[in-house]
Amino acid sequence: MSWIEDAEFAPDKPFGPQTLPYGVLVTGNGPVVAVRVGRHALPLRGIAGELGPRLADLVVGDSLDPLLAAGRDAWRELRERLTGIVTADRAPAGAELVRTDWHTLSMPFTVGDYVDFFASRHHAENVGRIMRRGAAPLPENWNHLPVGYHGRSGTVHVSGTDVHRPSGQRKAAGDAHPAFGPTRRLDFEIEVGFVCGGEAAAHIPTSEFADHVFGVALVNDWSARDIQNWESRPLGPFLSKSFATSIAGWITPLEALEHARVPTPPPEQPLQQYLLEDEQWGLDLRLEVRCNETVLARPRFADMHWSPAQQLAHMTVGGAPARPGDLFASGTVSGPERDQRGCLLELTWGGSDPITLSDGEQRTFLQDGDRVTLGGSAPGPRGSVVGLGEVTGTVLAAVRR
Repeated sequence: MSWIEDAEFAPDKPFGPQTLPYGVLVTGNGPVVAVRVGRHALPLRGIAGELGPRLADLVVGDSLDPLLAAGRDAWRELRERLTGIVTADRAPAGAELVRTDWHTLSMPFTVGDYVDFFASRHHAENVGRIMRRGAAPLPENWNHLPVGYHGRSGTVHVSGTDVHRPSGQRKAAGDAHPAFGPTRRLDFEIEVGFVCGGEAAAHIPTSEFADHVFGVALVNDWSARDIQNWESRPLGPFLSKSFATSIAGWITPLEALEHARVPTPPPEQPLQQYLLEDEQWGLDLRLEVRCNETVLARPRFADMHWSPAQQLAHMTVGGAPARPGDLFASGTVSGPERDQRGCLLELTWGGSDPITLSDGEQRTFLQDGDRVTLGGSAPGPRGSVVGLGEVTGTVLAAVRR
């Protein structure tokens, strides 16, 4: 029995005591670090006395930055202390629960570098068939390394932030010259993001993944497909990706996903030594994407070819360090079935096969006013469910200059 009277704070609910994600609430007294408990949040500044000065100093500010930098031992100690507090039969001194739906969330940490990967075989093959017709679906390097690119950390926004339709150059087949204007093929991408923490380090082996990743958050890496198709010749995406990336406001601790660990699919080619895994770091995450409340897809992260541990190892093997606040995302999560495809490019097969929403309207790509919501969960201990915070964003018209 817990002092928290909330029917959603139970092991069979996504945000019971087995999850305890961290976020930053906007309150009348400014931003405060909190943990989510069911439909409520518990601000940690009010219970600082129960945490002790060392742990309290990590969470009494207005962001998770100090906690990210503190490292794995502090993460584990704080989580154990908070689990004891929220499952006790009496509220600690200074505790005050607030409704999550009565407060907005601010960006929970300062994003350093942002890297986006391309780790789903199903997504990569589908994109190859759609955008490089006549060529091999996968580039030659895809089976040998986690393909990725560096994104723009300055346009990573917290869930709930509206997204303006971006503009750029696009060139349709048959056009003599490119045109400039708002994208006509705005897309979402359901991804899983990993928030780095601990001591800054390069050359991180797969065995040290948990020492350098604080938590997990869903990510929507919005994409302008027509701009992307024109500008990605031969280099990678630029304006087609840099305009907005949405991340959940609640960061689920990596430790909460211990029971969701699964092996990744076996590689099809011998791997370099630094990409070999002694531990399995695939994750059984069940994801869902909705557009205007119509469920479009339910991909499974367990189908990903490259694990996040392999992604982090590749990201740092060249000497670039992972630092507290760095964010890397998996790339679009897709599966073998149509209802497991994680973006409209795949769901509509490049716009040739429209999908129908519950109100009868059809979509090939997103229209102004569309609202996209990503959600997900994972298996937890003793049959419980671990929740992943939702990511929402509404498409607004392009900014006129």
